Amino acid sequence: QVQLVESGGGLVQAGGSLRLSCAASGIIFSIHTMNWYRQAPGKQRELVAFITSGGSTRYTDSVKGRFTISRDNAKNTVYLQMNSLKPEDTAVYYCNAHKGSTWPIDYWGQGTQVTVSS
Repeated sequence: QVQLVESGGGLVQAGGSLRLSCAASGIIFSIHTMNWYRQAPGKQRELVAFITSGGSTRYTDSVKGRFTISRDNAKNTVYLQMNSLKPEDTAVYYCNAHKGSTWPIDYWGQGTQVTVSS
C-alpha cells in the first residue's frame, strides 16, 4: 500500500518560514521524481517544485529564490523549505510521487494547509 504523508503546514506571518515534509512508503522512493503542488481556494492546482531521482530541481517562477526542495532517499522523504513566505503562498500543499513517461504512475498525499497572514 502506497502512502505519502505530508506534515509541517500551519499558520505563519508574512516573511516567515515553514518546512514541509512528505514521508513515502510502499514505493521505491529513490526512482521517483518527487513533486510539490499547491492549490489555493478557487484556483487550479499548480506545480511548485520538483526534484528528480538524480537530484535535479526546478521551481515555478513565483517561488524561485524563496523555496528549496530536497530529498533524503535513506529516509524516503522529500522536503520543501519555504522562506520569505507571502500571503499568496497560502494554499493546500500536496506531495506527489511520479514515475514513468510512456505509462506514468502518480501517487498523492492528502495535503497540508499553509496559511500566510499579512
